[in-house]
Amino acid sequence: MREQISEEKVFKDPVHDYVYVQDQTIWDLINTREFQRLRRIRQLGTTYLTFHGAEHSRFSHSLGVYEITRKIISQFERNRYPDWPLEERLVSLCAALLHDVGHGPFSHSLEEIFDTDHEEWTCAILLGETEINEVLRRVSDEFPLMVSSVIKKTYPKPIVVSLISSQMDADRMDYLLRDAYFTGVNYGTFDLERILRVLRPYKGQIVVKESGMHAVEHYLMSRYQMYWQIYFHPVTRSSEIILRQIFRRAAELNNQGYRFRWMTNSLKKLLSNTLSLQDYLKLDEAHVQTAFSEWSDETDELLSDLCRRFINRYLYKYVTIENPDETLLAEVADSLLSIGLNPDYHMEIDYPFDLPYDVYRPEQKNGEKSGKAPILLLDSEDEISEISVKSDIVRSITGLHQGQYHLYFPEEPLLKNKKKLPEKMIKLFKLD
Repeated sequence: MREQISEEKVFKDPVHDYVYVQDQTIWDLINTREFQRLRRIRQLGTTYLTFHGAEHSRFSHSLGVYEITRKIISQFERNRYPDWPLEERLVSLCAALLHDVGHGPFSHSLEEIFDTDHEEWTCAILLGETEINEVLRRVSDEFPLMVSSVIKKTYPKPIVVSLISSQMDADRMDYLLRDAYFTGVNYGTFDLERILRVLRPYKGQIVVKESGMHAVEHYLMSRYQMYWQIYFHPVTRSSEIILRQIFRRAAELNNQGYRFRWMTNSLKKLLSNTLSLQDYLKLDEAHVQTAFSEWSDETDELLSDLCRRFINRYLYKYVTIENPDETLLAEVADSLLSIGLNPDYHMEIDYPFDLPYDVYRPEQKNGEKSGKAPILLLDSEDEISEISVKSDIVRSITGLHQGQYHLYFPEEPLLKNKKKLPEKMIKLFKLD
């Protein structure tokens, strides 16, 4: 199943130094139009509006996930671990490379508004009439289905799935290191080489030598810090809110029969939730930002204002509030209405939270174990234990919720109409 290329291909990479390609199938997949499209989709969505270096793409991240997976498998093969199924190398590498190929522009915001799922689009690309499907079928007719089942986490060998989808997978390890590098922070750094050295295939799953527990603790703390310092940064959340509101307003206008000054067929189908696979593949961030630039001159004042805000980074201000109740939110909405604003678009409560590490629990769901595969430690007696049983650090951050309610709003019109607002609202919005 593995056709080697005559001369190893190498990508220079700022995170892994080099990315090595030896398989013809991997090289051909990288050169498909569907994979090349990932160059035009940022890895971190709107985070570039907060951390100006965060311009890296899902293309570079996908290569990084492939490279980490390649290193893990090579280590398994080099040490001739009997529990690693050698025949699973190519399907694992293909799944690692292609796991994000279904992402759309500003994907998570787009998914929220239009109720789509990038993993479903990924499988559609793998199984549909695409160049990627054509390359995969050169391996065998059933190979595209094999790779897509890894993405869907239904592949019959969990050890393969866990390489790209577990509590400590190649996907998470690459994006933490890559995102830290491009945002210019140190929070996401950890000892990747040490972790790779202590991974072991064992009885159908991937485990960690107990001697490597401290490196794993470092990784989990890095993930915790990255979420709160980068991924949930309140300024980034503000830009995401405006982005979602643009899509919401455009879809609302489209459903009302509004005649846009500028529109493409793919965008119109996105707004009406009638996208075909080929329409979806035409959407990238250049396409969407061109639309925003054009829509900033639309006659609909709400849409044009939202687009100008996003394009020119006139983001919503935020204030921290304690446990907002319905009465307070109704007062805020009334105050915004009194000065001509639309509460549906000009205020939003945001409460970000994340679990840095989900402890594995054995409850069953639809006959299968729920949640992602846990991190398991293997001791010198060949006994396995879940990491939080032995790690005080992991136990202390497991299930830890941290977060504050933020109220987002456009500051300029409130300052302009400050005299019309009740004193309570002036204090709430910190306009005094």
